[in-house]
Formats: sequence, structure tokens, C-alpha cells
Amino acid sequence: MERGFKLLSSLVLSSTLLTTASIAAGGDGALDKVMKARGLSEADVVRAAKTYNPTGVHDKYLAFSSGGQSGQVLVYGVPSMRLLKYIAVFTPEPWQGYGFDEESKKVLDQGKIRGKDITWGDTHHPALSETDAKADGKWLIINDKANPRIAVIDLSDFETKQIVVNPVFKSEHGGSFFTQDSEWIIEAAQYAAPFDNNYHPIEDYKESYRGGVTMWKFDPKHGRIQEKDSYTIELPPYMQDLSDAGKKVSHGWGFTNSFNSEMYTGGIEVGMPPNEAGMSRNDTDYLHVYNWKKLAELAKDPKNVKVINGHRVVPMDIAVKNDALFLIPEPKSPHGVDVDPTGEYIVVCGKLDTHASVYSFSKIQTLIKNKDYAGTDPYGIPILDMKKALHGQLELGLGPLHNQYSPIDGEIYTSLYVDSQVVKWNFKTLKVLDRVNVHYNIGHLAGMESNTADPQGEYIIALNKLSIDRFNNVGPLHPQNHQLIDISGNKMDLLVDMPIPLGEPHDVVTIRASKLHPKVRYEMGTNSRTEQISEGKTLAGQERIERKGNDVKVYATLVRSHINPERITVNKGDNVTIYMTNLERAEDETHGFTVDNYNVHASVEPGKVATVKFKADLEGVFPYYCTEFCSALHLEMMGYLMVKDPNKKYESAQKLKMATMSKEQLNAEYDKTVAVNKATDDVIQSVVKFLKENHFEKHEVVKNLVTDALDQYGKIPEQKKLSDAAIKEGDFEKAVLFENMIWQYMVKTADVGIRAKDLLVKFVATKQSPEAARGEVAFNEGGCSGCHVIGKVSSGPDLTGVLGRHENGAKWVADFIKNPKEKFEDPYVKAMIDYFNLRMPDQNMKDEEVKNIIEYLKWVDSNANLF
Repeated sequence: MERGFKLLSSLVLSSTLLTTASIAAGGDGALDKVMKARGLSEADVVRAAKTYNPTGVHDKYLAFSSGGQSGQVLVYGVPSMRLLKYIAVFTPEPWQGYGFDEESKKVLDQGKIRGKDITWGDTHHPALSETDAKADGKWLIINDKANPRIAVIDLSDFETKQIVVNPVFKSEHGGSFFTQDSEWIIEAAQYAAPFDNNYHPIEDYKESYRGGVTMWKFDPKHGRIQEKDSYTIELPPYMQDLSDAGKKVSHGWGFTNSFNSEMYTGGIEVGMPPNEAGMSRNDTDYLHVYNWKKLAELAKDPKNVKVINGHRVVPMDIAVKNDALFLIPEPKSPHGVDVDPTGEYIVVCGKLDTHASVYSFSKIQTLIKNKDYAGTDPYGIPILDMKKALHGQLELGLGPLHNQYSPIDGEIYTSLYVDSQVVKWNFKTLKVLDRVNVHYNIGHLAGMESNTADPQGEYIIALNKLSIDRFNNVGPLHPQNHQLIDISGNKMDLLVDMPIPLGEPHDVVTIRASKLHPKVRYEMGTNSRTEQISEGKTLAGQERIERKGNDVKVYATLVRSHINPERITVNKGDNVTIYMTNLERAEDETHGFTVDNYNVHASVEPGKVATVKFKADLEGVFPYYCTEFCSALHLEMMGYLMVKDPNKKYESAQKLKMATMSKEQLNAEYDKTVAVNKATDDVIQSVVKFLKENHFEKHEVVKNLVTDALDQYGKIPEQKKLSDAAIKEGDFEKAVLFENMIWQYMVKTADVGIRAKDLLVKFVATKQSPEAARGEVAFNEGGCSGCHVIGKVSSGPDLTGVLGRHENGAKWVADFIKNPKEKFEDPYVKAMIDYFNLRMPDQNMKDEEVKNIIEYLKWVDSNANLF
């Protein structure tokens, strides 16, 4: 019945599209002309329509593909097959600043092996977290085949949060697979090797080399692997391969296949047959069947484990003695092992055999219960009889590899590598139903949530290793080809090719987009890798540069369209740390940051804090700027890092200029400098007056700041004496230099004094209501303070008294905050835009936040005399 409805739906769609084509052909004939010009059939048009997303329309599914040797993950939509994102995982990725900012460096550092930096990875098998054996959209994990590691990706922001190195494996392929409630992750070794880190000759292969399966304990609430609670099951030195976790009736069990039951070790360089011959002599290899739930309990007792490299290993004899480890013969050189949605059937394909083998979990359990063994392997592991464990076998074709399930009972799809086909068959009735050719040499295939207890059907993606002639020639290194296949009808229909220009994309998992709920911004000041508030969180008005010896810390903010501060001066040899907080609240307003020539970069999404560190070992002047085109004034979003050598004496350009000036010009320069100093001193005196009138001495923290300010101010009289003496001698050039020094002290005084004033305001102003206090937080964390500074004109107008500038001012301001664009043509707003050369951005404030900001502005107005 379900298949009938899907077929009818497909026919209706095709009919509708062909009718549309007929109408177009009968009208201006535009579609007919396109079809003729490009040689398209009606079927081509239908296939194009099935994958086309009009602008703004989103995909139903998201696919997460391994990025192979890039060490990354690719994300694309289905059915559009549009590439959406790279997720940086095991290797640096410049656009996202991954491996360039300090937060992501700490994640990458988790992937060091024995203290060694690993700067590349080979991502292979992604897996989505599950609840009750169904994808829940919370976490994505992926393994590194080249360097046995597992990474955890948070799907709330698509960032890598943890990398864990396997302490006993030297390589792996059979990772990573969640158990049905994401409480454990299965990672199987590949090439057998000693668990310790010592040298062992190859002649000791059977005695000293080992395979294994690591069961990583996972916290699905916080999304972290718990290394101390994890353990490894010791296995013989067969080459373990892919795994799958039991589900539903088989929950608590794991299944890992293998090759090289011959335990052949090659030696082509000494005249032995190559590995590919010696590792394929036997007709069968082994499917490992293990009760990981029982083994997890056994591993809690120190008597049942060996500790190797600080990690718990359950020896084979312990697993065997406790009826927790078994072997079943399987067709030679198998690759995929896939548990069906009910957990009853386990399908294994041997790539050197034409058959798929379907094992029955209930039959396996009966054999175990009755201790009905066909024998043991050389390590004493019980071997179950293959025929007694099988539900059945079916010949599919050449090179069967991997399987995906359908929502239709018994329906399964298998990739045939040699035949370059996907075959649809029924694993219960053991009948082939359909085939479709793909291009070329398919490896994995991916259905929609098809490796869960809730497969969706609709599509299969063929992950082809070769593309040969499918795309434009771009040189000897070709893209690989992911092909989307419609499986909604009786016959499979190949819809579209998708070149993948990042190799080798090994496996894909998919999920309904409706299950994903990624955030569009971070809580203000967040370290995205730890999900905690960063020590470098900086709001507008808090920007500062702090020096302690040779360590310089810069607390900076980024908001359209400026970086604050815009000038940073350090000494050559200083260790510089720059914390950057993106004050934006608008969606998709990312800022980037780099310092030219210093090999640092960060991507700073709204609300995020990113940190860069470097040694200022290059003397000179280096622009820094926003690397993400963010506004019309993007190019103006910049500043200068100025690195001076403290051991050098620099000739002032201003001094050189004065040396060429006439007496009259020097006199004028002196008068101008004195006037600037007078204006600056007026500001200082107004601050001093405010501090005294409001009894700053009663507040210790303010008093300390005032002491610092007066320390700087106290150095001015001596410089003034020297200036006056120079004037008396008629040396205006020297006098100007002394006046410039006075200005330096005044600026330092004003900086500290204004901070003292702002702090004192908090103590002496009327108490804020809870709403006003929340409004101030929203004002600062919402990015308003990036342009508006209360009590002074900054990048935008001073908002003191803003509620009185318009009729029904509170409503006017609230409406403006919620929808700025509607007022851009208002004469008052237009004048402000023209004057400040900035437009008010929509910061996506919630109604409650806007209401609280209005209360905060009322509080500002009631204390206007303090600002």
C-alpha cells in the first residue's frame, strides 16, 4: 500500500511537470527551446525539478560526508545536493580560523599523538547521535583512519568540541558508531599492531600484535567522550574492519567484521607473495560478536583488565570466560556489517564474494545459550557455526560492500563496487528487486536515516570512487562523484551527479533538517569551544590594553564597522594576546580578524569571543582588519599594530619636520599644541570636579583609579617647567616636544580618570529597577553600545535624552530598535545617517529586551547630570 501511494505521487508529479512543459511549449515555448538547445528529454526535466530548490527554499535532509584526506566533514542538502559547509575537524581550516585562534588550537592539541602534532587526518565514518535508535540531531562523531582518533562535533553550532586519541591502536577503520542511546561509541582497530608503544619484530605477530574494539563512554547530554570510563576489548591480530551496534532486540551487542584471518604479514621485499595474495587465501574470515554491555561491567573490576598506556583493556580470555566474545565465519574480505532497523538481522557483504549473508540475532543467541560451537580459533574464542547462524544468503553481483535500509519491511539497498551498481533486494525473502547503474565503482551508499530504527526511504546517495568522464576535465586528479537516486517508486531513478572536489569522501550519514536546531548567535562573550563565557569577554566601553612585563593583552570588540581599539603599540619581543568579542546580534554578521604578516586569523560569529596569540618578533607597522565582508564600510574596519624595538632610538618625523620650520611656523605649532593640551586639561578638570563633588574617596575601587590618574597627572609640572624654559631661551622646537610629552601624560590621565568617573556613576546614580538593569545588559550585549556611548557622541549619537526627542518617544525608540529600516527615510534619522555615515542595524531584539532597554534609557535620563 505504501509503495502504491509513493508510485502514484511520483506519477502525479511527472504528469504535472509534463503538463507545465506542454503549456510552456504552447506559449512562448521557452522550456521547449531550452530542452532542444541542451538536448534534454522530458525525463531529464522531471529529474531536474525533483532536485531543484527555488531561492530561499530549504532542503528536507542534510547529509554529513567525510572529507577524507582533508580531515574535515562536508555538509550538503538533499535533494538539491548543494554544498553548505565544511566542518573543520582534524586539520586547520583558515576561513573558520580553525587552528589559527587559541580556542580551536586547544581542540586540535587534544589530537596530538605521544606529544607529536598531527597536521592531517583521514576522516572516514561519520555517525549521528541516537535516542532509542533514532537520529536525534544533537551530536556528530567521526573517526580518523590514519591516526586513530575520534572527534565530537556539536550540531548546535557545527563546531568540533573534542578530539580523543585511542591510546592502544596504531590505526583504525571501524569507527565510529553510536549505540542506540548514544551511551557508547564503537571504534575498531584496522591493521593489527602491539598495544604498547614498544618495538616488536614482525616474527612475533601472532604473540605480540593485536586487534581490538574500543568502547568509548559518551555523555549524550554534554556531548563529551569520557576517557577514564572507556575500555578496549582485546582481539586476535585479524584485521578488524567496519562495525555496527545492535539495536532494539540486539541492544548491548556489537558486531565487527574482519579480514586476514590468515594472519599473513607479507614480505614482498624478501620474495614473499604480497599481502593482497596472502590475506585472501581463506574462503571465510570472521564476524566478531561481543556483549559490550557485559564487558563494560566486567571492566569495572581491576582484576578483569590490563592497563596499557593508562587505558583499560579487557583480555580475550576474560571475555571468553564470561561468554562475551564469539566469532562467526563470514565470506572472505568482508567490508560492511549493518544491523537492520529491528536489530534482528545482521547483513554482511564480502567484497571478494558475490553473496550477501544475512545473520539472525535470535539464532546467534540460541547457539550461544546452548554453547553450540563449531570449534575455537587459535586464541580460544568460540566459533559459531555459520550455517546455523545464517538466515540466508543471496547472490547480488560483483563486489558487494555496504547496505542501507528502507522503511518498507525487508527492503535493503547494497552497493556493488565491481559492477558499479546499486541493487535493491529483500533480506527476508532473499529476492532481488531492482538494479541501477552508477558512475563509477561505488563504495558506501547513504539512505535517509537508513542506518537507524527509523529509515525514511525517498533517496539513496551513491558515493562513487571514480568520475572519469562525468565532469569537465580539471587535470589528472578528478573529483569524486556523489549521485542522488530516487527510490520512491518500484524502479530506482538516478537523478543528479554531484562532484566532490575534496577527497576521498568515504561515507555519508543523513538526517531530516527538521531535527536540527542550530543557533544563529552565541550568548554574548562565549568561548564556542568550551561553551563557557570567555575570560576575554569585552563589551563596548571596556576595550583596553593591559601590559605586564613583556605580556600585552588587548581586549577588543568588533561591530559594524570598526575594531576597537584601532591602534596597538607594542615592543618587539612582546607576547601579544588579542581577545575579540563580536558585539553583533544580527544573524549572519560574522567578523574575521587578521594581523598582516603574523599568520593569525579568527572567525568571530555574533556573540563569540576568539583569541589570537603571537610574539611581536617583526618590527614595523602592520595593518589588522576584518576579513569577512560585513558592511558597506568593511574596508574601513581596520587598525594598526605598531611594533617598536625598545633598544632603538627613533628619530621623530615630527621632529625632523620641525627642524625645517621657520621661527614663525614653530611658534604657530607651539600655540596649537598648547591649545590642544588646554582643551584636554579642561576635560580632565571636568572629570576631577565630578569625582570630587560625588565623593569618590568613599569608594575604594574608584579611589585606586584616581590615584593612578593623579600619578600620571603629577608628572606634567616638570615637563611644563622644561617647556617654559625652552620658550624663555627661544627654542620653540624643544618646547613643542615637551608640550607633546605633556599631552601624552594628559591622555593617560584622562583615560584612567574617565574610567573612574564611569565607575563612580554606578555608585551614585539612582538604583536601577530590575527591568532597567536587564535593559543595560541587553544594551551592552546586544551591541548597541558598539556605536552609542551614553554621555558622549561616538560612532553614533549620544542617547542621553533620546526619549524626549520624539513625540511618544518610548514607542518611537522601541519601534526603531525592532525595525530600523522603516525609519530610514524619516528626516531626523536620515540626517543622522548622513552625518554618521552609518545605518542602524537590526539586532533582532526580543520584545522583552526592547521593553527593558526603554527602562534603561529612562534611568539614563533620570541621571543625565551624571553622564
